[in-house]
Amino acid sequence: MNDLLAIRDLAIAFDLEEGVIEAVRGVSFRVPVGGTVALVGESGSGKSVISQAIMGILPRAAQIRGGQILFADPAQPGSVIDIAALPPDGAAMRAIRGGRISIIFQEPMTSLSPIHTVGNQIEEALHLHRRAGAAEGRELVIEMLRLVGFPDPARALRIYPFELSGGLRQRAMIAMALICHPALLIADEPTTALDVTIQAQILKLVRDLQAELTMAVLMITHDLGVVANLAEEVVVLYRGKVVESGPLKDIFHRPEHPYLQALLRAVPRFDMEPGERLVPIREISSTSGQLLVSKEPWPQGGDAAGPLLSVRDVSKRYGLRKGGFLNSRSTRGLLAVDDVSFDIRRGECLGLVGESGCGKTTVSKIILRALKPDSGEIRFNDRGRIVDVLRIGSDDLMRFRRKVQFIFQDPFSSLNPRMTVFDIVSEPLVIHRIGDAAWRREMVKELIELVGLDVRSLKRYPHSFSGGQRQRIGIARALALKPDLLICDEPVSALDVSIQAQILNLLKDLQDKLGLTYLFISHNLAVVDYIADRIAVMCAGRLVEVAPRALLFRDPVHPYTRALLAAVPEPDPDHPLDFDRLMADKASSPSCWPAPFTIDGAARPKLIHLGDGHYVRASDGAAALELAS
Repeated sequence: MNDLLAIRDLAIAFDLEEGVIEAVRGVSFRVPVGGTVALVGESGSGKSVISQAIMGILPRAAQIRGGQILFADPAQPGSVIDIAALPPDGAAMRAIRGGRISIIFQEPMTSLSPIHTVGNQIEEALHLHRRAGAAEGRELVIEMLRLVGFPDPARALRIYPFELSGGLRQRAMIAMALICHPALLIADEPTTALDVTIQAQILKLVRDLQAELTMAVLMITHDLGVVANLAEEVVVLYRGKVVESGPLKDIFHRPEHPYLQALLRAVPRFDMEPGERLVPIREISSTSGQLLVSKEPWPQGGDAAGPLLSVRDVSKRYGLRKGGFLNSRSTRGLLAVDDVSFDIRRGECLGLVGESGCGKTTVSKIILRALKPDSGEIRFNDRGRIVDVLRIGSDDLMRFRRKVQFIFQDPFSSLNPRMTVFDIVSEPLVIHRIGDAAWRREMVKELIELVGLDVRSLKRYPHSFSGGQRQRIGIARALALKPDLLICDEPVSALDVSIQAQILNLLKDLQDKLGLTYLFISHNLAVVDYIADRIAVMCAGRLVEVAPRALLFRDPVHPYTRALLAAVPEPDPDHPLDFDRLMADKASSPSCWPAPFTIDGAARPKLIHLGDGHYVRASDGAAALELAS
């Protein structure tokens, strides 16, 4: 056998109370020594089940019904091990798991122990597979943390996972997986929840470590941009079967199977034509009834009072405790939002983009009055009557919250697992005392049909739905009060590309059908390019650039905006990311911005209008344009 890993006719089934589910059906593919293979498909296609079988960590209900998982360990030349035939808890499998084959999971926070330091967890993985003294083990861990890019490896030994950002937590997971120098690394959706700049860092890190450690990588993902930048061979899964496989360029330039062709059409791209729609694999059929369409019409002259929402000079600082939990003294704190101003006109979609921690969600919570800002004002145009959001009393606040609703990032944690779909969607109507029981029943049915779900699902609970269906339930709940403004906080970041296309098309259709206005928060610029009319770019708590969508993508001026655009992986192997340039620019750090974009205690540039609704934060607009040209 010339390959590191060869999977032949693998079949895996789940024995459940409701019957047998065939999750993997006759899958065959290979991973060459030192090569990179991408396993691509939607949620439920069997990707993660295959990775669990390779690692010997299948759930109890799952059984390997047939096939082989052949592993040719380079440490034992000439020997080939059939992992499928090994007892999962046997000594042979334990030696392979973590020692010769390692895995990185999708969500590092749930994969790392919250009560152990990063150093303890990496050392544990080391000592399980290698004899090393305490001092030697510590040095090996520090060296691995340095290798994966920790700024202060010695200090990282004593840090707990909750003290790290998402990108550093993922680096800690990579360090734990690679501490024993495995021959094969399985990366299961390692960048799905990360910002594009952090994602680019992780992809470069995996590629560099692969070359340095002579390691093979099995990349499991639904992000075709990631596949185009990392893989050499691609295996496409659909409902547990391989429908197409081959070299990277053949898969992207000459896709043959209808499923792969549909998958490529569902990905948002920067070169889409005006009016062009994403093509999801399964369309949502949306219908609306009389109760929902009978929304109070916008009064004539209502727009003369101003934009639907006006945010002016909003700032928010979080105080940090000093000296322990019981010590009330606080340091100067963290400036989360600094002098943020923008308008949202009725009927438009404003995209708010930036990395995690830049202040996007804090701004949305301030708009909803879930957080109180330190300064600034927010004004809402309630059909011609201007409402000072930060100063209204409890009665007016309840009325305001009927007009502004929220769609959350995680559709599962935002839905009560003990409530049926009917109870979840009708809850806002009950809280605001709208309609009687019969009216609410009719309204909930219309809402469920509006988001493309079957009314027969009203008695079911959230756990029995897919991620995309749960997000549609969240959208139905947000629409129950017939709001004028919807704040969408990363509503598609955790979804597959085909489900993402469904939700994005649904949001665009609902905007036209119901006259909605959106504040769409995201870190994915390709998604924002598809749905937004104008885009506001945020970094370190400040808006650094605001422009109409087409203008921003054609002529970005601020270095941070340019870095964000350069970090978006295109689903095209002919246009790979320039990793070296991305790492060298350091555009996420305001201290590295050149003049006239510099922000420090002395220089605090304001947003300057460059024309055509294009604003950039700089001390000199002419100098900014000259530097950008």
